[in-house]
Amino acid sequence: MKPIAFFVHHQGRGHANRTMAMVEAFSRTRPVSVLTAGPHLFEGFARDIELVALPNMIGAAVPTPRLYAEPTPSILHCVPLGLKEMRRTMRTILDHLDDRGVGLFVVDVSSEIALMARIASVPAVQIRMHGDRSDAGHLGSYESSVGMLAPYDERLEQTDFPRHLRAKTFYSGGLCTTRDPVLSKEDARRKLGLDQAREVVVILTGGGGAGTPYAPLTVGARALPDADWLVLGPTLKEGHETDFSNLRELGWVSNVTDYLAAADIVIASAGDNTVTEIARVARPFIVMPEWRYFGEQARKAEALAALNAAVFAPRWPGDIPNWRALMDEARSLDTARIAALYDPEAADKAAGWLEHLTDELWNEKQPRLYGSVTRPDGVAAEAS
Repeated sequence: MKPIAFFVHHQGRGHANRTMAMVEAFSRTRPVSVLTAGPHLFEGFARDIELVALPNMIGAAVPTPRLYAEPTPSILHCVPLGLKEMRRTMRTILDHLDDRGVGLFVVDVSSEIALMARIASVPAVQIRMHGDRSDAGHLGSYESSVGMLAPYDERLEQTDFPRHLRAKTFYSGGLCTTRDPVLSKEDARRKLGLDQAREVVVILTGGGGAGTPYAPLTVGARALPDADWLVLGPTLKEGHETDFSNLRELGWVSNVTDYLAAADIVIASAGDNTVTEIARVARPFIVMPEWRYFGEQARKAEALAALNAAVFAPRWPGDIPNWRALMDEARSLDTARIAALYDPEAADKAAGWLEHLTDELWNEKQPRLYGSVTRPDGVAAEAS
């Protein structure tokens, strides 16, 4: 049974949580390894895996001005020259793939590492994310991969994504890594000590950004004084905010699902896991995308709005009438639309597809192909 290895980006917790959800569903006899610059993200993970720590390349200094001045080629995104951390990262990955005889390398996420895998003759699968990714670097890495895995419902696919690449994509359905039970609204409020009669607005911030802007929330709390506004996660303050008694900052909480279940309206970003967490509890959703490379969250928010699964707010309201209009729009949503985007079996489906693909790729009973030519002896012809 061929091993499966994962490269896991350490920004936020979503990449690691998604990996753990899929790996838990693998066959127990499947050797699994994870290569990441954030090994702490896997602390306490029960499944037996090999964890390989990578150097943290983010912020590494380019040694000379001349190297720094070298332009980035169009096929790549972020490969500054002269970084020993980058050389160690690539060497560690390649040595591991070679030493373990890895059958499939799952990349979550990096176009450059997926390209490197193809050059090193290792089959790779990329985790798909939304965004404007029609540049040469993304397209080249997609075409170099043996497949792609989208951890969301196919109905959220972008209309402009190339058809030939869509055909290479496996859609798992909405993959949520949270397993906390979903209580009724009444039971959740009772557990949290919230008033059953008041409207509850929950604002949720993920772990990949700087925090929710606080000033707009103070305007919202003033616009809806009869609602309790509960802010989960960090906030970003400018120093001139006026607090209101119905607006409370709770910081990081361990029971996010309880607060979502207690909510009448949820305001959150468009991160993959955040969206599926909200879909899991089926609450009216105002999606406020955070800035991300390649417009990732903005494009996902557009896809949600096109399905009438959420209200897409491209900017935070700064006045009372617009806050009230936005909340009225959210109250009119049919929550069945967003609920349909969550699939409780998504992790199992994704894991099954990855294992099946690995076994299929290395099935020696199938004809061995090199390009368009069948080579019975399995010897690689010269490539150009």
